Amino acid sequence: MLVSLGNPSPARMEALAAQLADKPLTYPEVGATRHPDSMPAGYTHDRWSVRVGGDRRAYELGRDALTNWQSHRALGARLTPENPPLRPDQVVLFTIPTGPFQTLVPCRIVYVSEEDERFGFAYGTLPGHPERGEESFHIVRIPSGEVTFEIVAFSRPADLAVRLAGPVARWMQRRGTRTYLEGVRRYVEDHLPPHRSDGP
Repeated sequence: MLVSLGNPSPARMEALAAQLADKPLTYPEVGATRHPDSMPAGYTHDRWSVRVGGDRRAYELGRDALTNWQSHRALGARLTPENPPLRPDQVVLFTIPTGPFQTLVPCRIVYVSEEDERFGFAYGTLPGHPERGEESFHIVRIPSGEVTFEIVAFSRPADLAVRLAGPVARWMQRRGTRTYLEGVRRYVEDHLPPHRSDGP
């Protein structure tokens, strides 16, 4: 696990991202979040969702939220690069405040989904991440018009410190996921015209 006392400098973060560019992911089941009903054994599985709207505009705003990493910014994370493009093999570093420390969380985007009514991406863990596994983030619009933000993940502790943290680490993980969900929901809500009813 990578931890820093205080904010690491942009130069340090950029250097770390460059070092990780050719490192393998820390789990073998790459892309398994594409199939939420048959994710790999030996991991904790998570599926979360929140309604964000009921029309095409809400869907478009949800796409914007994911493209701009609003889910992670809601957590207070600093991103390297500052505005990571959504493309396979892109390395993304998150610096997340945890008390007086900053936890450095390295990931790599493993796939991007671009369909008419479903948009999103998944990233996997790189060396130094406190967990091993994969997490996906998608905005989905079903035929009724309802729009949801969905998170699917499988993970397990990457080192002894995280295993020893046990329920505390799990609580922090769930808290982060709830913040992701709320960040996208709030972004969509804040950008919709006021006093409007959802419709087609």
